[in-house]
Amino acid sequence: MVHFGSLITAMITPFDEYGEINWSEVDRIVEKLIEDGSDSILVSGTTGEAPTLSKEEKLALFERVKKIAGNRAKVIAGTTNYCTKESVELTKEAEKIGVDGILATAPYYNKPPQDGLYLHFAKIASETSLPIIVYNIPSRTAVNILPETLKRLAQDCPNIVGVKEASGDINQIAMIRRLLPRPFLLYSGDDSMTLPLLSVGGDGVISVASHIVGKEIKEMINSYFSGNVEKAAELHLKLLPIFKGLFLTTNPIPLKEALNLLGYKVGKCRLPLSPIDSKNRAELIKILKEYGFQINEA
Repeated sequence: MVHFGSLITAMITPFDEYGEINWSEVDRIVEKLIEDGSDSILVSGTTGEAPTLSKEEKLALFERVKKIAGNRAKVIAGTTNYCTKESVELTKEAEKIGVDGILATAPYYNKPPQDGLYLHFAKIASETSLPIIVYNIPSRTAVNILPETLKRLAQDCPNIVGVKEASGDINQIAMIRRLLPRPFLLYSGDDSMTLPLLSVGGDGVISVASHIVGKEIKEMINSYFSGNVEKAAELHLKLLPIFKGLFLTTNPIPLKEALNLLGYKVGKCRLPLSPIDSKNRAELIKILKEYGFQINEA
């Protein structure tokens, strides 16, 4: 069983002033994430603006991040969309590059029933030897992968090894762990749900906020696992304004703005995501300052 660690970062895709991938900043971000405690790095997820990346850009990103990370962190590739055939094709090419696993998101827009979800993920799993983490995020996909469907997948597909759960429903999260005990991996897909998820037997988080508070998130998780629940709760409450601030508007708009304010050159999001508005920018600056960050407002 492959374990991807307790802290996985869903990495942004930095762009330059022309909207093209900023490769030097890709390298810089990867180094920062590893230094701050990320055990694995997810490339070309929602936070990485996957819907706006071409197939060629995705493959180039997989290769570049894997090269920079080396053996210091595992690389998980976001290879799926609402088309099963295209998802299989990209997964196969990512496997050739040498990534360590894939994240398979529930098909969005076409709203398959539970049997369709099962067949989609089972088909992808049958075409690769890579370990797969299934991603459930009903707020974006309009479908909810039920715990019973996950159990069926895990039983029938040995390389489906975990789930990134972003339903926001702690009862559903607990039921997943009840139906699928370890070693099946249970990750939070929402930073603010990490500690509640750990309390019902979760393994960690696939994080957005770890771009800027990775060390603190890792400390929170380690504190919980070492039995210091009080310390973990203290860190969770301290980090909560950051977790919420990075979702003042659609992810990754606030995250990219925060990183730019902190001196990184990650650029703007590609359309259809718009630049952050002045109200949310002011609120984000306030949250960052209150946390203790030194920022450049220019």
